[in-house]
Amino acid sequence: MSGEILFLAHRMPFPPDRGDKIRSSHVLKHLAALGPVHAATFAENEADLAQEPQLEVLCASHLLVRRRKPLPLAGAEALLRRQPVSLTAFHSPAIRAYVDKVLQERPIAAIYVFSGQMGQYVPDWFDGPVILDFVDVDSAKFDAYGASGSGPRAWIDAREGRLLAAEEARLARRARHSLFVSAEEAALFQSRLSGPDRNPCDIRALRNGIDCAVFDPASVAPELALTELPAPRLIFTGQMDYAPNIAAAERAITRLMPAIRAELPEASFHVVGRNPPAAMKALHRQNGCHVWGEVADIRTWLRGADIALVPLEIARGVQNKVLEAMAMELPVVLTSGAATGIGARDGEHLSIIDSDAELVGRVVELARDPGKATSLGHSARRYVADTLSWPATLAPLEALIFGSAQGQPRHAA
Repeated sequence: MSGEILFLAHRMPFPPDRGDKIRSSHVLKHLAALGPVHAATFAENEADLAQEPQLEVLCASHLLVRRRKPLPLAGAEALLRRQPVSLTAFHSPAIRAYVDKVLQERPIAAIYVFSGQMGQYVPDWFDGPVILDFVDVDSAKFDAYGASGSGPRAWIDAREGRLLAAEEARLARRARHSLFVSAEEAALFQSRLSGPDRNPCDIRALRNGIDCAVFDPASVAPELALTELPAPRLIFTGQMDYAPNIAAAERAITRLMPAIRAELPEASFHVVGRNPPAAMKALHRQNGCHVWGEVADIRTWLRGADIALVPLEIARGVQNKVLEAMAMELPVVLTSGAATGIGARDGEHLSIIDSDAELVGRVVELARDPGKATSLGHSARRYVADTLSWPATLAPLEALIFGSAQGQPRHAA
């Protein structure tokens, strides 16, 4: 390759302790192996700031900005500017100045934009390739919130979905390639574009991967807090201030666990992930549920569990929680939405079902047949190790950025 890359991300990629940061950290490392990278990103807390040396090692230059703008202020700005809150929340004069400086002073061959919120920093005059990694269709998520909600919040979510969809379409026209975490997510985005927007847009899937050397059941001991409890021990992991995760955990606790415990009285359900809201914490000890919050090493908790239960009703993109459980040889019982983009087969690598009664039935079946559960877990690990390693999933990036499959770099549409 020739030239350098500008990488823009809405969250500091390190530590890679949530789904989007896992993806962005691997993408950044991959780009840094191709050539010099300049990165601009936001820190949300002290843990993010403490990881700045990672950027210093990987990048030729970087800017890490602490994001402090309160959500009400971002909302007020969004109303005044008639923009999505997703844009005003991530508006930074410092990042805009850094981007302009890098583009003017360095031989930037391409810009890689991680998440649509950062597309606002790509200037119209830049005529090199722009790769827009949307990851998933954020506007569809807000549409779903608006449709299922009520009152002022539903209006806010519907507005966000509508305006964000327009911004996503603009960015897709601007980009050489628009990337999504699964073929299903890419098809969803394509279906939401109006006729005139579809032809100039190149929309592709770039799946998430998993590091099976890190997520290896042989590498860690099981968490004692789990192994001290009787089997079966069910687990759900994730960022617990994220609405779809909250809804899935509440579904398991209030609807699934009473039925499971009617068949398996000693069954327990463990919610593991940072920032559970007060309403979630209040469910601790109900229906055999334990809300643990943030933990030091999620692998030990997966190692100590018997079954991963992932009853997501709203799911966007590939679920890292599922890949991690599969790599740790856990049998996974999940909804079809949570299985999207993984490509694994029901009954061979995963147990995919959607209704409450059938989810309960699958959990009970696996708990009563340890041999079948073990076989499903072994098959799951083999599948992700063979097909979803990070080097394999990110291998197309160099050609997408520097290749000529779609012609020469062009000016903004």
